[in-house]
Amino acid sequence: MTPNPRDPLRFEAPVGEIIGWRDHGVIRATGIRYARAARFERPTPEPRASAPVEATTWSPACPQLQVPFLERVLGSTLAHLGESEDCLRLSVTRPLERGVGETLPVMVWIHGGSYVSGAGDALAFDVRALVEAQRVVVVAVTYRLGLLGFLGGTGGRPANLGLFDMLEALRWVKTNIATFGGDPANVTLFGQSAGGDAIAHLMISEGAEGLFRRVIIQSAPLGISLGRKKMSEAMASIASRISASAPVEEVVAKQNEVAKVARRFGLIGAMPFGTQYGQAPLPDEDELDEAWSRVASRYEVLIGFAAEEGTLFLPGIPAIQRATQLPLVGGLARLALVSLINTWVYRKANARFAERHAGAGGVAYTYLITWGSKTNGFGATHTIDLPLLFGDEQTWRTAQLVEGAPWEEVHRHAQQVRALWAQFASAGQLPDAGAIEPDVLTYRRSRSIS
Repeated sequence: MTPNPRDPLRFEAPVGEIIGWRDHGVIRATGIRYARAARFERPTPEPRASAPVEATTWSPACPQLQVPFLERVLGSTLAHLGESEDCLRLSVTRPLERGVGETLPVMVWIHGGSYVSGAGDALAFDVRALVEAQRVVVVAVTYRLGLLGFLGGTGGRPANLGLFDMLEALRWVKTNIATFGGDPANVTLFGQSAGGDAIAHLMISEGAEGLFRRVIIQSAPLGISLGRKKMSEAMASIASRISASAPVEEVVAKQNEVAKVARRFGLIGAMPFGTQYGQAPLPDEDELDEAWSRVASRYEVLIGFAAEEGTLFLPGIPAIQRATQLPLVGGLARLALVSLINTWVYRKANARFAERHAGAGGVAYTYLITWGSKTNGFGATHTIDLPLLFGDEQTWRTAQLVEGAPWEEVHRHAQQVRALWAQFASAGQLPDAGAIEPDVLTYRRSRSIS
């Protein structure tokens, strides 16, 4: 997955000439700037380039704190990307061969990471296998995180800057993706964890109409998305002391100090940074149901989670970890805690989202992933969908997430999940119910709450 600028490919797009590169069975155009933004300011779209755009390096990650535990789980770091506040970039991947006049479904990847970590071009999100096998065009978006992207609303600093970044990226896609063989009228957003949460909120964001048609919401923590106003205000009061001109390293270093304020707010404090209601481009919290119902007919939805999401989080909470290791009762405590996390953070809120969408006249499917390694203690945990969509054996060789699972098994299931995702992205329709080998993934069409 190393860019090869010695084998350039030229694309004449509305934003100017873009120079991409071949990567085995796909063509890539990477690290394309879609917007610019001053710190704590909304983005402005990148104007048409007067000179060729060298799209042959990866998008830099937004400056962020390292998460060693997650790096071990996913078996990779972001070291190959570097970091920069000038991170409003995207990367396009399309099949190597394309028929004359052929247009392909477009899938836009919004990465997760609790709104504080990750990057569109992370190794764990390599889309090559998905693009090559399923003949889709995939756009991976990098956006601002943490204090730089998901806290504001006071002191003249806008909130939801990361959402505004995503909206600019989607406008870039609508304008330019046909150059790469993608169909701008057939765009599906897909994202995991915070990425899925962001997608759910993009559906009701001002200015989003007409930018996408379908959404795949993966393991979105919708159960902790409400009642966050006081927490966000308390965090913002601390963050407002940080100078807009401070070195970015200082801003990122202050992030944990700001996040500590969220601990007294209970479960919602598990993801301190996030979307803020009543701040552009989102409606007030008491208007959410009406807003999602109003847009239901615009979007087809596939939403779901994994059966043991909570196992990923237990090692990060020492008191809980100790409880799960107690003789005799430790196993029961573990099961109870995982069930509690799944129920309150994922299952109830995801089901309600789908039922409300269907009740308002939209098409919605729910899914459940039950596959995972049987020997590493994680099982069907949070992020288990990533190796089922992205990368290859080399990508996941050292990942604790799939440790103990034979690669042949991972690969077989990944082929099936990629095909299902691409089927939905292509047509927005699935059978009313179905399964990928009953012990991997099941799905069904959702019906109205009534």
